[in-house]
Amino acid sequence: MFLWIGFAILMFLLLLVLNTIRLTSKQQQVSPSSIQVDTPAATGRLAEIIHFPTIFDDNPKQFDGKPFLALHQHLEETFPVLHRTLKKEIINQYSLVYQWKGTSKEKPPVLLMSHLDVVPIELETEDQWHHPPFSGAITDGFIWGRGTLDFKAGVAGIMEAIEILLQEGFQPERTIYLALGHDEEIGGVHGGLQIAKHLEAQQLQFEYILDEGIPIVQGMIPGISLPIAPVSIAEKGFVNIQLTVETEGGHSSTPPANTALGILSTAIHALEKRQMPIRWASPIPEMFAYLSPEMPFVYQLIFSNLWLFKPLVQYQLASAPSTNALLRTTMATTMMSGGVKENVLPQTASAIINCRIHPKDSIEDVLQHIHQTVRNPQVQVQVIHGPASEPSSSSHLNTKSMQVLQHTIHQIFPTTIFTPTLLVGTTDSRHYRSLTKNIFRFSPWLVNQHDLHRIHGVNERISVKSYEQCIQFYYQLLVNSASKQGNSD
Repeated sequence: MFLWIGFAILMFLLLLVLNTIRLTSKQQQVSPSSIQVDTPAATGRLAEIIHFPTIFDDNPKQFDGKPFLALHQHLEETFPVLHRTLKKEIINQYSLVYQWKGTSKEKPPVLLMSHLDVVPIELETEDQWHHPPFSGAITDGFIWGRGTLDFKAGVAGIMEAIEILLQEGFQPERTIYLALGHDEEIGGVHGGLQIAKHLEAQQLQFEYILDEGIPIVQGMIPGISLPIAPVSIAEKGFVNIQLTVETEGGHSSTPPANTALGILSTAIHALEKRQMPIRWASPIPEMFAYLSPEMPFVYQLIFSNLWLFKPLVQYQLASAPSTNALLRTTMATTMMSGGVKENVLPQTASAIINCRIHPKDSIEDVLQHIHQTVRNPQVQVQVIHGPASEPSSSSHLNTKSMQVLQHTIHQIFPTTIFTPTLLVGTTDSRHYRSLTKNIFRFSPWLVNQHDLHRIHGVNERISVKSYEQCIQFYYQLLVNSASKQGNSD
């Protein structure tokens, strides 16, 4: 009996090891690209673009469109060859669409996206900036200012790449479109959505669309020391839910057993305690299929035998906020109100729950989960009128477009580990879903983990080296996507 038990254990271990050694790297082996960029001049031009405080305010009385119009004019003066060659259209006064006509009518066009607007500066943080937020200061190897990472480096980087290609006499076979929205930071209803409708009216279908996403980060995944280039092939949806409790109120000296704020707090606590279920679904399995071959043997053994270790993996991933967000729909209480005086019981108390919806869930699933969890008729649940979005579907990995994108990343960032992933935020690309089956989201520059907190935060910056690589990336991507020598054929 012991011999048979020992034999069974040996065969079990052998199965685990065999599954592990079958892992093969999914990284492309390519020669690094060498593209000459006048980096000091390009850096100076980005710094000038940062000067424009293009902050979109949805309140017409507070919105100032002058910085947007001034930036339009500045872009024309800064990239003269591009503006002489490409067709430019202005959408809804402040958004821009460019068309670079290709020689082939058979090949579907590609679309590169970015946005002109930036988030405002919180007044109480102004004195924390090392350099004024719209100064575009160039010092210590960085360009500083609001929009350097989100996402004016993308605007300028694409235009720099096109300007260089035009000066070299490059003529694309595939038509190239460039879409620059002006209100991405508040949902893209006035900019990105209107651009999408404009393109739909022309019955366009794109080979692929590339929008902003997660930048290249080092030290993001345990067991991998090399930088990781995460390309989002899907993004979460979002919705804001309001919980409201109405009671009689009264004087605080004779409180009821359950006050409005108490009932509301109980509901919020229940939602935090009972999260929505884990969804082990695309693109998370694909992400670890790309990452696990680059990990140490122990990690390889675990991820190549998920039939056994999946509960352990899910438990570990769910224990950290950053990876928990990849696995499920998340709910965060972001606003709460109730009460007008310290000795008066509030008649009404309310809270806002910001929900980020996993691709395997829906807005209806979120509402159903809240009702089933709260189970209190005194708590009213309603969707707040305003921007909301169902999650996207996943773009396919086994396409020529994805191969071109991965090939380009390895050419410009040869030491990085490419992987598909899920974007837990939202972008303007959600408005373009009817225009292509291939939507990718990626920010082509390297940052450290500390710089991730600078996005929408204090002391936003991009390194001069990273911005140079950004220009090189867009240059190489256009060559690979739209020329006879490129990988798109």
